[in-house]
Amino acid sequence: MKISFIINGMSKIIDVEDENTPLLYIIRDVLDLKGTKFGCGKAACGACTLHVNNEAVRSCSYPVKFAEGKEIITIEGLGNRAKPHPVQQAWIEEIVPQCGYCQPGFIMATAALLNKVPRPTDKDIDNNIINICRCGTYYRMRKAIHRAAELSAESSSTSFKITD
Repeated sequence: MKISFIINGMSKIIDVEDENTPLLYIIRDVLDLKGTKFGCGKAACGACTLHVNNEAVRSCSYPVKFAEGKEIITIEGLGNRAKPHPVQQAWIEEIVPQCGYCQPGFIMATAALLNKVPRPTDKDIDNNIINICRCGTYYRMRKAIHRAAELSAESSSTSFKITD
């Protein structure tokens, strides 16, 4: 079965034998994008989080058939070294990662949260960022989420300034 979607701005058509194959496997094994991680395989840990039509999705339990016609963004498509996404920049500034394995999922979940709640409270963070970090970097992540909100606000206010 052929499935088409846009991933990180590029149109893709893939041929899959089983339309229920998790999107995670297609992204990692077929498209060779290794930033999205396999963690638990049960949508519990969040290491596999990416965006489908701007919504955070745990790709280990998301059948590829549901990606048909949708826009997918992985950690590789969020930002880059020259122009990191505000969440990526905040993660760097706050020195969040320890082992780093779960961090792409946390970054993607945070970016989705900030799209919906630009200035999240601690309660918003607790209710929405439910990924698991075995290293326990939650305190640094919370600081980075608040910093990312500041950076996002700064970048949106400067992008609309009118100059003479």
